[in-house]
Amino acid sequence: MGAASTVQKDPSAPRGDGPGTALRGDVQGLRALAVLLVISAHAGLGPFSGGYLGVDVFLVISGFLISRLLFRHVGRHGTISLRTFYVRRARRILPAATVVIVATLLASMIWLSLIEVETILVDAVWAGLFVANLRFAETGTDYFSDGLTPSPLQHYWSLGVEEQFYLVWPLLILAALLWHRHRHGDDSRRGLPRLTVFWLLVAVTSLSLLWSLVTTSVEPEAAYFSTTARIWELSLGALAALVGPALADLLTTRGRTILGAVGLGAILVPAIAYDSSTPFPGLAALPPVLGTAMLLVAGLRLREAPPWPTRALGVAPMRVIGDWSYSLYLWHWPLLIIPASALGRPLGVFGSIVAVAATFGLSALTYRYVEQPFRAPAAVRRRPGAPRRLRVRLPRGLVLYPASIVLVVASSTVGWGYVNWAAEAGDAPAITVPERTAEPGEQAPEVSADAEARALVRASVAAARDGDPVPSELTPDLLDIRDAIAPVECDYQDNELRELCPQGDPDGDRTLVLTGDSHARAWIPAIDAIAAERGYTAYFLVKPRCTAARVVTTVQGSPDPWPDCTEFQDWVDEQVADLAPDLTIVSSTAPPKGVWVDDEYVDDDEGVAEAVRVGIDDRLATLEPLTGELVVLGDVPQLDIDPAECLTTGDVDLGSCLGTPYDRTTLMADVTKRVAWAQRVPYLNPYAWLCFRDACPAVVGSTVTYRDPGHLTTSYAEDLTAALDQALDSKVDL
Repeated sequence: MGAASTVQKDPSAPRGDGPGTALRGDVQGLRALAVLLVISAHAGLGPFSGGYLGVDVFLVISGFLISRLLFRHVGRHGTISLRTFYVRRARRILPAATVVIVATLLASMIWLSLIEVETILVDAVWAGLFVANLRFAETGTDYFSDGLTPSPLQHYWSLGVEEQFYLVWPLLILAALLWHRHRHGDDSRRGLPRLTVFWLLVAVTSLSLLWSLVTTSVEPEAAYFSTTARIWELSLGALAALVGPALADLLTTRGRTILGAVGLGAILVPAIAYDSSTPFPGLAALPPVLGTAMLLVAGLRLREAPPWPTRALGVAPMRVIGDWSYSLYLWHWPLLIIPASALGRPLGVFGSIVAVAATFGLSALTYRYVEQPFRAPAAVRRRPGAPRRLRVRLPRGLVLYPASIVLVVASSTVGWGYVNWAAEAGDAPAITVPERTAEPGEQAPEVSADAEARALVRASVAAARDGDPVPSELTPDLLDIRDAIAPVECDYQDNELRELCPQGDPDGDRTLVLTGDSHARAWIPAIDAIAAERGYTAYFLVKPRCTAARVVTTVQGSPDPWPDCTEFQDWVDEQVADLAPDLTIVSSTAPPKGVWVDDEYVDDDEGVAEAVRVGIDDRLATLEPLTGELVVLGDVPQLDIDPAECLTTGDVDLGSCLGTPYDRTTLMADVTKRVAWAQRVPYLNPYAWLCFRDACPAVVGSTVTYRDPGHLTTSYAEDLTAALDQALDSKVDL
């Protein structure tokens, strides 16, 4: 295959051509480069903020090596043995992947909160079935999971993409063989129909790339995990395997050097220049993908001294890291995520270095004791000289698929039982307000709903400061708290939805409109009950991430402007003008990221606050003449803790989960309050229903207040119905 210095004999041939074949050392080095970039980016070590593109390098390599294997098999045998192919894939991928899934589940149950473990148990099943990319494409586009800790199994999405490619690609080649033989007769039974496969690959690559470009601009999170948006990277690797040898024959040593150097630069430069705000994959994935293909072609069919990029990638340390690359990829993410989540803060430089060191240690052991034994032939798996009676015949490779699934599902089932048992432990009572006593002969003073709500918050803060135990009968159930999202008839999270859905009292003689973002939506259980009681037909015109202020906010996961929010605000204003509601309530939080002001992106707190000031002033001025009464319901304080996670982590008491408001959200709420006062619009401040002197209890009475750091639970919104009704009725600034 080439000069001895560039060829590494590897009987395991990880993700390569199978047992007993030669694997290029520069390919192993390219794997090493890819995994080092990924680890560097995820650990925050080094200048490679865009190192996540190492996954794309892996995908191209996989497409290249798998296709070479299949093309050679067709050339030799005239067909493809699906059984042999899938057995090799099983031996290569399943053992280490299964070990890391089970280990991650065990570590999560020891160190993470029950609410996190509950989600990870589900993630594990998706990962074990190699469809994790579908799981994370769905949750990644759900705003209500925004800001939560990433799953320690999230990186299995790329394995899902690869396995789905492995499932389909051999079948497509078989289909191409059958079609070619049908057209050309039995004389073409032997050999690969290269032209047919070439045009098949061109079609697949072009369509997938086009899909990637479109979806990345519209739904970047879904595109990132999408097989259809990534398949072009694997198929481009397959194209390099198909036409690469012919291209390599045309190149001189200097030409190979230039090709390899350009390819290496196309990987390294974006790895430094890109960051988490870069829309990806889309157009940004082209340089590293093409660069990987260039490097693979530059190392083909060497007749002279290899070019320096090939030599650099093929040095011994890089080959070793390349051997470990699969295990390194599997271990690095849970070792970074689980400790950070357990500590409740980023690991920092020292912590990240320790996590990376542990990754290398575990990967070396996994490669030696898990990957190698399963990949090697049966003769290698037996210890030399062992008595025949002690030899254990390992199950056939295909058995690994059901065995892996059974092990993962069984582990998840055991974990689920543990989580439910732990969540029901304890018998502590709810927090209560001391009864008010009256003097003999006097009637106990009547207490307003607002005063009751405030008093219970103060009592809950006092209980937390005393370190009282967490009440055992919590509402909502902690294991269901992530689903405690206020229901709506019209969910305007769908950008295309433009209709009205009456709620409250559909036959009411008055009209109420609530508009804002997901923080406004959290109040719907209370406002819907108030509307039904007071005879309002209610319309909840709320859209997640779309603040009520007239500002140009950004697409989720990207700094690009989000025109859908502006269009929705315009539509809401039109509906308010048509409905002429008796009461309009405006409520929202600050934009989650930066905003666009005069075609410039602004993300500092002061700049965003000024944009919000101008934007909410404009919006209130627009709505005020269109409605009978206009009220601003202030934003709830965003906490520095996640109550759901805190309450289900280890041996906690109420004091462990006493939160503090974030300065940023407090600043934005104050800006909105000042604008409302300036326009003489009543401003209802919910602060006292949630916090007392900058202490915000995770539990008030026996109700969990927040479903995440910033959204009320439906249960606590219901608890505040009477207090909010009183505040709306009095229209007194609170």
